[in-house]
Amino acid sequence: MMKSTPFLRHALCLSVLSALAVSAPVFGNESSAQDALPSLTIDLKNVTVSGLSSGGYMATQFQLAHSDWVKGVGVIAGGPYFCAQGDITTALAQCVNKVEGEINLEALNEKAKQYETEGKIASLSNMKDAKVWLFHGTQDTRVIAPVSDLLFEQYKLWTDTQNIAYINDKPMAHLFPTKNNGVNCMKSESPFIGNCDYDAAGAMLSHLVEDVSTPDESLSGQIHSIDQQKIAGSDAKTLASEGFVYVPKSCAQGEPCRAHISFHGCNQYADAVGDAYTTQTGLNEWADDNNIVVLYPQTKKSLFMPLNPQGCWDWWGYASGNYANRNGAQINAVKQLLFSLNSAPSLNKSNGSNND
Repeated sequence: MMKSTPFLRHALCLSVLSALAVSAPVFGNESSAQDALPSLTIDLKNVTVSGLSSGGYMATQFQLAHSDWVKGVGVIAGGPYFCAQGDITTALAQCVNKVEGEINLEALNEKAKQYETEGKIASLSNMKDAKVWLFHGTQDTRVIAPVSDLLFEQYKLWTDTQNIAYINDKPMAHLFPTKNNGVNCMKSESPFIGNCDYDAAGAMLSHLVEDVSTPDESLSGQIHSIDQQKIAGSDAKTLASEGFVYVPKSCAQGEPCRAHISFHGCNQYADAVGDAYTTQTGLNEWADDNNIVVLYPQTKKSLFMPLNPQGCWDWWGYASGNYANRNGAQINAVKQLLFSLNSAPSLNKSNGSNND
């Protein structure tokens, strides 16, 4: 961990991921279900994850940590695994809006191999058949193209190229592109969801999950809140009190369902953008008609150590020196949140025994 003074200076300079958001959460009826989470039967052996920006970095970290049961990953505006190398200065110099010097991709890959040898991530051989969907907008100046290009190059070393989709030719800013929700697609501004006439959620899930159906316009399910602190304990120290879960009606009625984890970006946590990220990306619409439960874990901002003034996911080491592997607090917390959703003891037990 860096000394507090330079850490403070650099962290507060994370303007590449927007100014601090100030809006408070205001949830509509569709996302305020406070009743008990219904009993769910979730396939925990075929999970998919995705994220935007810092959430994209976290999606890659989480997928590598648990690639034995996380079978697909979608990354919007993210960079290579372990890019920051545990150093906020490196993160700012090479992993967002500029690349000073040369990023040693071989060294980053060696770190993954080291973690594999130490049992801190799952076997990299699992990555061969993983499904990978990457996106970078041509107007994104907050995480620049060379950074996302390196993530693509990294995945090509691990994954069969036929399983990788990289969309990098669409004129869109640093945000989550949707068909018709959000702000001007050419402007990276809160809530960082863009009206782009492009359904990124659909394109991503269609690549990651076999035989998905195009959804209708109605939603059958509800968003439920979960107590992240109660579920994950000390591992959730840097997370918000509440996380959220979208549960399709079919899943609530007992049908077996898949799970998808969606990691928001910096300044996209619920205290900053309300229910925008949990309702406007398009993920719920696709999940609703395809028996997919969507977990939306939430960070929080912190102006004290560990410093995280924009509510980013930990991709440089503010929460844990093991932030990029199974021993990392946030990765372990999110795993606990996911497993807590499943009411089928046999599934929880079989997965838990393999991945602790």
